[in-house]
Amino acid sequence: MIENPFESGHIKNYLLLYASIVVIMILFFIASTLFLDIEQYETKEFNTEVNQTQLDLQTEQTNTTLKEEKHTKYKLLDTNLSY
Repeated sequence: MIENPFESGHIKNYLLLYASIVVIMILFFIASTLFLDIEQYETKEFNTEVNQTQLDLQTEQTNTTLKEEKHTKYKLLDTNLSY
């Protein structure tokens, strides 16, 4: 038959086991933070200035798309017809 741990005095053993597990967890946490190496990375800076050739290419692309839109074969209706 199982004895009640509160009556037989085994509760001290359970509390000691719990306390030892907590102490071991705290020691592992301290050891992991002590040996943790924090690497320093150098920051990278990107060139944010836009070249004139890039601007020319963008304007040419927009001009060609506007020309293509003007010369479409089919024309869409300007308004929505609802019945």
